[in-house]
Amino acid sequence: MKVWINGKLVDKRSAKLSVWDHGTLYGDGVFEGIRVYNGKVFQAQAHIDRLYDSAKHIRLAIPYTKQEMTDCIYETLRANGQADAYVRLVVTRGEGYLGLNPFLCLRPNVFIITDQIKMYPQEMYDNGMAVIIAKTVRTSPQSLSPAVKSLNYLNNIMAKIEAIDAGVAEAIMLNEAGQIAECTGDNIFIVRDGVVITPPPEAGILIGITRGVVIKLAGKLGLTMKEQTVWPKDLYQAQECFLTGTAAEVIAVTKINDKPIGDGRVGGVTRKLLEAFRQYIRQGNW
Repeated sequence: MKVWINGKLVDKRSAKLSVWDHGTLYGDGVFEGIRVYNGKVFQAQAHIDRLYDSAKHIRLAIPYTKQEMTDCIYETLRANGQADAYVRLVVTRGEGYLGLNPFLCLRPNVFIITDQIKMYPQEMYDNGMAVIIAKTVRTSPQSLSPAVKSLNYLNNIMAKIEAIDAGVAEAIMLNEAGQIAECTGDNIFIVRDGVVITPPPEAGILIGITRGVVIKLAGKLGLTMKEQTVWPKDLYQAQECFLTGTAAEVIAVTKINDKPIGDGRVGGVTRKLLEAFRQYIRQGNW
């Protein structure tokens, strides 16, 4: 496998960064996870824009143009002979010193990995998945803007550990007010009385690319769609619940904290949106 790093394609074993890189030392950097379907990068412009917006938030200058970055993704895909893949595009602060000052770092490091990813087994897509509500609270927007998709994912990781300890694949995270924010790696939706509801940006969420696609698809299907505050009690009163994410795509939640959602099966609205998403992928008009 070839990895693109700082303008060169190198063998996987040769793709290395300095231990003095601030991405390693402090989680100082940004990234994007991107899907590729049938040789085409899914929502490429949206992902690239978000990467550069994240970098701007933390005053990290990416040493390539957006078009160059997109071209390099395709170059890596061709080098690995991949038509369907998961891309991890990472920009670190670069090699520096044992101190926090980011402006002493010499130059950002940029690398691209193209590989495969499978978040959940097919059985969960067919029958739904169980999740928990984590005790780990989502990082406050007052501490770090949720718009920054940074390399420091420890907050999410701690919630993920709770999920693993509970024997489930995912955990829902609350914000400081006790409202539903998002999951460790996915956005969350519920369906109540035929209305599709998802937490708003001010709940402290990363505004997912797949989340945006699903919102548009819901509109095209004639479904009523709302961004509004969601509380834990709303989850248990919902008829359906599902998650969206680049890696996860669209997947139903049928149990939360051992309590069934609706009748405990994948709901009709979720199935419609999943099929609409798959059709959208097949059409390739994105």
